[in-house]
Amino acid sequence: MVGSGIFATTGFLAGDLGSAPLILAVWLTGALFAFAGALSYSELGINFPSSGGEYVYLTEAYGPVWGFMSGWVSFFAGFSAPIAAAALAFAHYVGFFFPAFTTPFFTFGTGALTLRLGWAEVLAAALIAFFTVINCFGVGPVARLQNALTGTKLLVIVLFIGLGFLIGHGSMSHFREHAIRTSVNSLPVQFVISLLWVMVGYSGWNAATYVAEEVEQPRRTLPLAIAAGTTIVTALYLGLNLIFIYATPIEQMKGQVAVGSQAAVNLFGTGIANTFAVLMAISITSTVNAMITIGPRVYYAMAKNGAFFASAARVHPRFRTPVIAILAQGACAMLMTLTPFPDLILYIGFSLTVFTALSAASVFLFRRRPHWQQLPALNFAWPAIPAAYVLASAAMVIYGIIWQPRASLMAILTVGLGALMYQFTSSRTTPGTSRPERHPPNTK
Repeated sequence: MVGSGIFATTGFLAGDLGSAPLILAVWLTGALFAFAGALSYSELGINFPSSGGEYVYLTEAYGPVWGFMSGWVSFFAGFSAPIAAAALAFAHYVGFFFPAFTTPFFTFGTGALTLRLGWAEVLAAALIAFFTVINCFGVGPVARLQNALTGTKLLVIVLFIGLGFLIGHGSMSHFREHAIRTSVNSLPVQFVISLLWVMVGYSGWNAATYVAEEVEQPRRTLPLAIAAGTTIVTALYLGLNLIFIYATPIEQMKGQVAVGSQAAVNLFGTGIANTFAVLMAISITSTVNAMITIGPRVYYAMAKNGAFFASAARVHPRFRTPVIAILAQGACAMLMTLTPFPDLILYIGFSLTVFTALSAASVFLFRRRPHWQQLPALNFAWPAIPAAYVLASAAMVIYGIIWQPRASLMAILTVGLGALMYQFTSSRTTPGTSRPERHPPNTK
């Protein structure tokens, strides 16, 4: 869950919302909705304990075309676009101290259809290429590298928050200040739209349900794991936002991607800030590497079931990795670095919200089935928890279409192309092969 979103979105929220209390409120609201969605997924996970996540749930609930489209959207919005966004965030953290990285030397188009090319995009693409290549040579070395990067990330966050309040040169008055808003939408409308940004930051709340079949007593363990995980991440996110605001006036924070570097300079001066900026950049690389590793395994599992392109299931005979899936994802992510960071976030948020909401809504359908296992935690004030997530997601999607039509249009086009590709691929598979396998092959 702890990825580039928390390191790179608060500056945009500052411009859109214009006040510290609203920034904190939107992150807290996002945590509540993430928890509601995760509980809904827990009930799905204990009834469908197999790899695939949304692919399994949507296939069982609405048919194979929706399962395929979930995988299609995962390729673009679930992994490739977040990889590109994280890599761009890394480049902006580097660019905070090397301004040449922040200036594009080629721009084409306007709005959500803008393409940019500069040293930031080159650096982001190079980072993606590096992790893509090393992922082709086996999961063992990559896993060890990921453990080191993740440990570094958590240590950096805790130290940054603790030292920032203990010895940092900030001001509590920043929490009472306001900024001139960059958004023309009313605050209630913008708050809902900003939730799209925040939900991208919390994405990953559903990951625990993917291993439900390997968990002892999942009816008890999954809700506890999700509650603990969401609580810890919420505390880290609120802590980081508190220190960002403590360090930097809201007006100066507006539009900044490398908000952590900016806060570090204000808190500690250039010397110590350089160290934290480097460590934050390294922390963001853990997100890039994790998604490059995980994404191809999702496509692999789907392809083995005949629900994705067959080439995604090809495994290298020596390294036992889905090389074609890894390389295809890397190439797509590198191309997506040409899209400005804010547009990528809106595209990701809109696309993923649609499919997670459909998955949460499927609980209402599945509960009509005989022998369906109900999660006790979800029965609390039933159906308030899944209904809250579905209704909030619907509001985000509708407001996104109305107030951010270009980014929303790109997401809708992605879904539409997925439906067309399903018609193409389904004509090449034998009937019945698109149902999810209960125990797909191991990709280690």
